Amino acid sequence: MDMKLKESNVWVADLRNGLYQNPILHADYSDPDVVQVGEDFYMVASSFNMSPCLPVLHSKDLVNWKIINHVANELPYRHYDLPRHGEGVWAPSLKYHAGKLWVFFATPDEGIFMSTAEDPAKEWSPLQLVKKAKGWIDTCPFWDDDGQAYLVSAFAKSRVGFKSILHLSKMKPDGTKLLDEGVHIFDGNLHHETIEGPKMYKRNGYYYIFAPAGGVATGWQTILRSKNIYGPYEDKIVLHQGETNINGPHQGGWIETESGESWFLHFQDKGAYGRIVHLQPMSWKNDWPLMGHNQNEDGIGEPVISWRKPNVLAASDVMVPSTSDDFSKQTLGLQWQWRANVKQHWYSLEGQALRLFAINQPKTVEKIYDTPHVLTQKFPAEVFSVTTEVTLQLDSNDDRCGLVVLGHDYAGISIKKVGPGLEVVYISGGLDKEETEVTVTHVTDNHLYFRLEVKENARCIFSYSVDGEKFHSIDYSFTATVGRWIGAQIGIFCLNNGNTVSSGYAEFTSFDVHL
Repeated sequence: MDMKLKESNVWVADLRNGLYQNPILHADYSDPDVVQVGEDFYMVASSFNMSPCLPVLHSKDLVNWKIINHVANELPYRHYDLPRHGEGVWAPSLKYHAGKLWVFFATPDEGIFMSTAEDPAKEWSPLQLVKKAKGWIDTCPFWDDDGQAYLVSAFAKSRVGFKSILHLSKMKPDGTKLLDEGVHIFDGNLHHETIEGPKMYKRNGYYYIFAPAGGVATGWQTILRSKNIYGPYEDKIVLHQGETNINGPHQGGWIETESGESWFLHFQDKGAYGRIVHLQPMSWKNDWPLMGHNQNEDGIGEPVISWRKPNVLAASDVMVPSTSDDFSKQTLGLQWQWRANVKQHWYSLEGQALRLFAINQPKTVEKIYDTPHVLTQKFPAEVFSVTTEVTLQLDSNDDRCGLVVLGHDYAGISIKKVGPGLEVVYISGGLDKEETEVTVTHVTDNHLYFRLEVKENARCIFSYSVDGEKFHSIDYSFTATVGRWIGAQIGIFCLNNGNTVSSGYAEFTSFDVHL
């Protein structure tokens, strides 16, 4: 079968009639922040233990987005050579200052990092350790009118024993070092428990901190303001779920466009689908921001389902972040990430195919869940299908290749070598579950197709085909689950779960994401 790829936009925010629908990204771009540079908008998001790290997206209109880069190829610690679920890059902040983009983020156990770029689509500066610290998280830089730089941050109770505190430190203007230990500037424990993710701005003489509180799936947007950067700060809730079905809504960033419009970009926790991105209209009244639509007139905005597109300087084509891949380029598509610091010997791109080598699992690893060399991407919509074509050259009876859905629980379809033949296997396991295999059938052809169909409520159906036309469903049900701070992921893999070195590999020639 000729599996000729066409990019299928399984979720499109642009309604092509001057309106957009939320979410603008039905994919797991957690903790987004956004800036404008001329006619261009840029977004960053958390990447946790994945590599390459910290995706950078670009848009002309805040509605249509594509991935253009990652800030770093890997995290600068060898313990990230194995998956450290839920650790790594937390809640980056993005600013445009002094002619370049600045990104700050914290890893909860190592400290605060910074990188800059004049062109965000090109190479970013090496990660700079701004402060070695444990439990300082959700950092955001701010440069005041006099040139003094500051860093506002939150704290992780799991590391330091407390939370719901916002903290302010002075910082060198070049962003490379904090100048003091800082002071607590807001205690949310009384009215805004779990306040976190602060973003600092200045407008009309007020210092503003935009921060979510109340928890990822159940909270609201809080605005703090003061005439003094150190406070005291007034507080006001400006966006909540209300009578909508948009739970949260959680942290994000404010944009004021060249036309004078204000917009707020944030995420919603949608379980197995991850932390998907929404765009809210925003206005100002009495120097307080109003977000979303105050449809029940209680003074607090609610998220919109659909709205007029932003009035921006440049028109945009309708687009979404890439998903499908024909592996015809010399580098992996930017939609792909590994579950730990990537190693070049895991794969190659040659002859218009992706070759994944049957690399041994690390000695301490017994599950696909903890295997670093699994190549993944995000769920791109609520309902979608994936079909991938693979040719197998398995060398050892310990070689495995397959298509898998990964969360705290995982399942997938795998092919393993059994003597001279091949066996189709259903695999399943989880964070607290042993990995099991159930034999489905035997095949003789080493050229196969795997398919994943994701239905409503993240119900997953796996199937295989020897000709790309007739697919045989595997009679096991699986519902995707969240991972550690992330949504479910689609993964492809080739591995060896034995002790011998294998020369086996799997060659993928297409990965087609479609409705």
